[in-house]
Amino acid sequence: MLVLGFYSFTNNVDPIKYKCMVQMTNYTGEGAYIVISLINPKGDYEETLYVQGDDSEWYNTLESWWKFYGKKRNNIDAITGATISGGERTISVISIDDSKINAGYKIRFETAVEDQEYYQTDVEFPLTTESIKGKHEGTGFIRYVRMMPN
Repeated sequence: MLVLGFYSFTNNVDPIKYKCMVQMTNYTGEGAYIVISLINPKGDYEETLYVQGDDSEWYNTLESWWKFYGKKRNNIDAITGATISGGERTISVISIDDSKINAGYKIRFETAVEDQEYYQTDVEFPLTTESIKGKHEGTGFIRYVRMMPN
């Protein structure tokens, strides 16, 4: 009896899951909408990793991301959570394909609060093995972001 086996030589690597903690500044007002995006080496949006804020009526206040997402309207229900208010912190889990690390990609945290400012790059850092373990200070509503492998 002859048995033939078929093998795939493609590299099917599962994305790596990271815990992502966002600590907000002590601002007053409504909860912040936050989008975590993967930015490719050309500086363009490639993927939405997570959205804090589940009311799609307000997504257009995240102006740069909306130009990317609004055209495609991908289903993002599985990667959304409630808004987060001043002084609060949240921990979410995001998935990043291992091939994007140390390959010129960045992670961007974009924030907007109703009747207040919008920050296109509240936090942004290169996606490297070193930077992904660090603490990254915000420039707007985010005090800092920390990430760690899950």
